[in-house]
Amino acid sequence: THVAGTIGAEANNGEPHVGVSRDVRLMACKIFGNRSISSSAITSIEFSVENGATVTNCSWGGLGTNPPLYDAFAAGGEAGMIFSCAAGNFSLDNDLIDIWPPGFDLECVIAVAASDNRDEPAGFTDYGLESVDLTAPGVEIFSSISTSDTAYDVYQGTSMAAPHVAGVLALMKGLQPDWSILQIREKLLESV
Repeated sequence: THVAGTIGAEANNGEPHVGVSRDVRLMACKIFGNRSISSSAITSIEFSVENGATVTNCSWGGLGTNPPLYDAFAAGGEAGMIFSCAAGNFSLDNDLIDIWPPGFDLECVIAVAASDNRDEPAGFTDYGLESVDLTAPGVEIFSSISTSDTAYDVYQGTSMAAPHVAGVLALMKGLQPDWSILQIREKLLESV
């Protein structure tokens, strides 16, 4: 709920919060539960592509390699989907470790570290000269929570940074629906 609010909470409704892309349609896909996260994520990617999603926020991940999930991300990218992926919250250099999905070397993956309100890297954020693409606000992020329709709280983490980028990607896709993933990626990275 916090991530969804950052991406697309509506504006001008009397609530104290607005999302980055305030006029976006959101699709929630559950990946945590009885099945493995990888299996659920693969199914969610396939479902999202089949139902027209073009931007995915990934405020989750794991250490090591994950070839089946890599293949699902590659297929999603080939279908026109772009992924905003949280870099991780362990103060690690992701250039030195295998981490998924932000470490997938795919054009459709944007790896997002967290910054504070002074545009400095957050003390907890993972980083990487080669493996992390950009930073976005991830400290003291105010957004909606699920306890009621009018509940809000402040969270922090790369899971709060990635939805800022997902919101920007949604805006870009809305303004330039014919742009390729590479065009969107290049324009985004040129602007940071």
